[in-house]
Amino acid sequence: MPLVNMKKASKAAAKSSGKSFSVRVQTMDAELEFANIEHKASGKELFELVCKTIGLRETWYFGLQYIDSKGYIAWLKFDKKVLDQDVPKESPVTFLFLAKFYPEDVSEELIQEITQHLFFLQVKQSILNMDIYCPPEASVLLASYAVQAKYGDYDETTYKPGMLASEDLLPQRVIDQYQMTSEMWEERIKTWYADQRGFTRSEAEMEYLKIAQEFEMYGVNYFQIKNKRNTDLWLGVNALGLNIYERDNRLSPNVTFPWNEIKNISFKDKKFVIKAIDKKAPDFVFYAPKIRLNKLILELCVGNHELFMRRRRPDSMEIQQMKAQARDEKVRKQIERTRYTKEKQLKEEALREKEELERRLSQLQDDVRIAQESLLRSEETAELLAEKARIAEEEASLLSQKANEAENEKNRIRLSAIKTEEEKLTMELRARDAEFIATRLLEDSEQRAREAEQLREELRQAKLEERLAKEKLLEITRGSVAYPEMFSIPNLSSDLASHLTLATDLGPNESTTEASCDLLATTDMAQLSLEIEKERVEYTEKSKNLSDHLRELKTEIEVLKKEDTESMLDRLHEESVLRGETKYSTLRRATTTSTQSRVTLFEQL
Repeated sequence: MPLVNMKKASKAAAKSSGKSFSVRVQTMDAELEFANIEHKASGKELFELVCKTIGLRETWYFGLQYIDSKGYIAWLKFDKKVLDQDVPKESPVTFLFLAKFYPEDVSEELIQEITQHLFFLQVKQSILNMDIYCPPEASVLLASYAVQAKYGDYDETTYKPGMLASEDLLPQRVIDQYQMTSEMWEERIKTWYADQRGFTRSEAEMEYLKIAQEFEMYGVNYFQIKNKRNTDLWLGVNALGLNIYERDNRLSPNVTFPWNEIKNISFKDKKFVIKAIDKKAPDFVFYAPKIRLNKLILELCVGNHELFMRRRRPDSMEIQQMKAQARDEKVRKQIERTRYTKEKQLKEEALREKEELERRLSQLQDDVRIAQESLLRSEETAELLAEKARIAEEEASLLSQKANEAENEKNRIRLSAIKTEEEKLTMELRARDAEFIATRLLEDSEQRAREAEQLREELRQAKLEERLAKEKLLEITRGSVAYPEMFSIPNLSSDLASHLTLATDLGPNESTTEASCDLLATTDMAQLSLEIEKERVEYTEKSKNLSDHLRELKTEIEVLKKEDTESMLDRLHEESVLRGETKYSTLRRATTTSTQSRVTLFEQL
């Protein structure tokens, strides 16, 4: 259908449906519905409505994308009415809110957190969809930043194995290349995740983008083209310029044209012409398979060139205000973060002290119990020994009495007259026996006496131990009188306590002048400056070790790599690494060669 007829059909559809239409806009993390959009609404009005709804001010990076009636990707034009364009003939009309242009340096150019978040989600999805090539070892690092952005700091007490199993964190190409289970991948991601402690969500997302922007395919829109020799090639349009790639290599461009060397861009039918600033250089000409592609290429070239030149001019008043607000917001959040960290540290110290006091209390209670048991055993032992001593004394007294009786019997026998010799001998024998018995009884008596003395000594020792146990129990009892005061958690500082009280009393929408004054305190600012400088030094040190860690991880998983699973992009990336090339090395080489030489090289491909 001719373009004019399509416009008429669009207008007729708008009239038939009344004076308004509905729109569905899908962002990377939400879906927005807009009803009763006026049929005369322009693309700019719809785009501004979406940006206002999500609170986006850095609008120049984004656009509304749709699939036209021919199945091609198209971007909604701002200077035309929505329904006058080749948008889907459905209700509601569906658009995708996506980044159309990319910054050269995300850390320097992206100001709002919402802008950073939208870029993070889109780049992450492009890596997972394998639209952007990511080395396997780098994909694990990026996954750890994605987990940090979603879940916050790693906590051993709450982390459970398999928690990341449902997360989409690695490109399927990487998973298929290695003989590793999901548990093995999770363990390696968790190791890196634990190292990202302290990053907020926006910081983790920014770290993700800073790594991703170094990839060769980041921010590049690819189009199939042909040169004058009818060779199939790829045209790459990005924030720095135009790149020409061979058909089977979209990583390393053969020819590069920076935006500052391009004077004019135009097309006629399928022929696309780029004029260089160097008047002596020939025109750069290529051919697209469809006229629609040339329109899209021209649109992207104009937009990227405009942003390229804007970056090299002083910031507008709006940008300066946005950056100032972003800096103030960052300072405010840093102060709040520092205060929260201090409160958290005080709370952790209080909890640790409480646990220590509880441990000491438990230990003292165990000591008291052991002392009481020891005292009870000592009392029982003393009673037993006393009973034994009494029995021994009674036995010694009885034996002594018997010995006296035997001695008396001996004397009586000796004094009695023996009339006959036989009686005398008999009496002598009986006397000797009685003497022997008396000696035995005397020895037994002495032995019993010694045993009684030993038992009395043991009794004294038992009583001594009983007295010591009682003294120890008394000492423990006296020491535990003041212990409840020690056991209570130490009070926080008066400032912190008052802050916590205010935080408890106030509702979610209230604020205090004290809090505002604290934010502007010079001591807080000085402390914040020191902490920011400390963070910068720590980040620099961490960046130096990042490459080493990635190489170690690559070496570690290399042994688990399956044979013959490398893709063409994997091999091309390895070759680039071996040559020491990066995505910027080609651009640097381009600045050392003339435009004419590059055009000639393109035509010879």
